[in-house]
Formats: sequence, structure tokens, C-alpha cells
Amino acid sequence: MDIREFFKKDIFALEAGVELLEVGNGTARARMELSPKHLNAAGVCQGGAVFTLADLAFAAAVNSHAELTFSIWANIQFFKAESHGYLYADAKEIFNRGRLSSAEVRITNEAGELIATFDSMGYHKGTPLPFERVE
Repeated sequence: MDIREFFKKDIFALEAGVELLEVGNGTARARMELSPKHLNAAGVCQGGAVFTLADLAFAAAVNSHAELTFSIWANIQFFKAESHGYLYADAKEIFNRGRLSSAEVRITNEAGELIATFDSMGYHKGTPLPFERVE
């Protein structure tokens, strides 16, 4: 099993339409094609859908070391609303020492415009994951 297969077990993100595109050492890229199920009452992508996209990219980046890591804190800022097309989440780990890991995620649209930023801190549980460390 590799890390991408492992994250196919994230049923919530899968059902939301999130697709993990790439995973590197402390990095990840995911995307989600917006559809009517993602829209809120105002006709734009619901914030929780954007959060789910960013959270999966974060999870892949911080778990790329093959050690189970859960988010213990997250913050998201929204800058632009979208209602169609693809959204992309690019995660980059900025800190990893001891039991803590932190990553920044930029969410953009197909034109590369910034939609939101997501910051999260993870806690390494010390439990090995069933895939090789991503190099």
C-alpha cells in the first residue's frame, strides 16, 4: 500500500469529491471539482467543503513520514468565493520536530487565484503507518 491508497480510506473526503494528486516529503496536492452538492444557499462553495479539501492535503503532507499524525488545531481564512471549476490545495510542512508538525495550505482556483489559506498543527502519535515514508 502507498500513501495515496491509504488516503482512499478517508471516506468523508472521498464522498466530498477530494482527489489526492501528489504527495512528496512533507508536501501534498489535492483537488476538488465543484458541483451543486458543494454550494451553499448563496450559490457559492460552502466553507466546510473548502476546509475538507485543505484538511486532506494537510493530512497527506504531515503523514508522508509514515507516522500517524492527527490535526490538533486548524485555522482557515477565506478570500474569494467560487461556484464552479476545480479548487486546488497545495500543502507544505513548515515545521516537524518531536511530536509536532505544522503545515500551510494554499487553496487556489484553476486560474491560480487565491481562494483561502489553511494552517494546521499536527500531533505525531508514534504509530507507524502501513506504507513507506515518502521521499
